[in-house]
This record gives sequence, structure tokens and C-alpha cells, in this order.
Amino acid sequence: MRIIEVKTQAKEELIDITARVREEVFSSNIKSGICFVYIPHTTAGVTINENADPSVMEDILMTLRKIVPDSLPYRHSEGNSPAHAKACLVGTSANILIEEAQLSLGTWQGVFFCEFDGPRSRRIFIKTSSS
Repeated sequence: MRIIEVKTQAKEELIDITARVREEVFSSNIKSGICFVYIPHTTAGVTINENADPSVMEDILMTLRKIVPDSLPYRHSEGNSPAHAKACLVGTSANILIEEAQLSLGTWQGVFFCEFDGPRSRRIFIKTSSS
């Protein structure tokens, strides 16, 4: 397993980590298998979505803010309940097939770290396995 670190700059942001995940797949020397990306945090997640147009990430964050508003009467005392809920909706892991030593992503797909309670220093666990 490899661990990469990300330093987020805002309370909420989606960071394209595709290149870093590709580097880990390349260094694993696996030709065919799976890449498992896991976020070990309760207020962050990972998603695969379009990486060609940055406005897609802005739209995703806008949608999550609408679904999980800050103004609800949350009971969690730390004040970051919306971040926990958004992480549940997005999820904390992604599986990506590896073929010919490459991530099997679609033409417009990228892997995004999702920060919902930043700015923070975060870890991303990446594990590759051959088939």
C-alpha cells in the first residue's frame, strides 16, 4: 500500500489526483489488476468524474451544498456535520481497473479527492493488486 498526502486549501474543494494515482500504478509494475483508492477520513471522500471542464467540480460542490445545507439543526458538537454527511454521499473509496499498466478510465474521467472540512493535511491510501 502507498500513502500520498494532499494539503487542501479551502473548506470544500475537489482536487484532481489522477496523475498521482497513475504514478502509483506505474511504480507498482502491475500490467493487469485493480487500483483501490481509499480515504481514511470521515469528512472527505473520493469520486471519479469529468476532469476536462473544471465547472463540473464546481457544480458537484454546489449540488452537495444544496442537498446538505449548513443551516440544519445538527447535533454533532464539532460543527462539521455537513462535511460528514457529504462524505457519506460521495463515499470513501474507488476501484479502478488496470489494463496494460494503465488506469482504465474513460476519456473524460479523472479521480478526485473531495475535501469537505478543510483546509487540512489529508492522506490517501492506494493499493494495487494484480489479477
